[in-house]
Amino acid sequence: MSKSALSALTAALLLAVASLSLAAKKESPSVLNHDMKTIEGKDVNVAKEYGDKIVLVVNVASKCGYTKQYTGLQALYEKYKDKNFVILGVPANNFGGQEPGSDDQIAQFCSSKYKVTFPLLSKVSVKGDDMCELYKTLTSKDTNPKFAGDVKWNFEKFLVINGKVVARYPSKVTPEEIDADVAKSAK
Repeated sequence: MSKSALSALTAALLLAVASLSLAAKKESPSVLNHDMKTIEGKDVNVAKEYGDKIVLVVNVASKCGYTKQYTGLQALYEKYKDKNFVILGVPANNFGGQEPGSDDQIAQFCSSKYKVTFPLLSKVSVKGDDMCELYKTLTSKDTNPKFAGDVKWNFEKFLVINGKVVARYPSKVTPEEIDADVAKSAK
């Protein structure tokens, strides 16, 4: 085989491998691949920023009976943040008007009352006609039928590993009860 024929064959093989790799990514995109805003108003693609981590996505509210879970969430974050783990707090006012504040007010409340240092996103809707794209994906039966369905209340939690929802916890499940699941995956 001539040198130019070998080069052409090598190039064709590399192109085929690249195409297969792209096709695989399209078949299994990260559920986190959404553009959002941080609570400080900065643009962020959640998958690019956090997709290589174990991510616990939690819809939070400041005036809920479960608000005290911020303490456990912060402790969980502190325990595993150096082991490839992050919590994303997603403020939402969908349930009983329990998150009425602005992003600035929410950030102030979280830092002063609960010393929250894990990332918070800008307030969005997590259910209904105005549901944000991240939650449309997290709750979709196409994403994972086992964990599909509307968010029922504040402080529901989605555990995402390698871009896939691997667990969903109702509001009453505390961060302390999730610790073992995070520990299994934390490096």
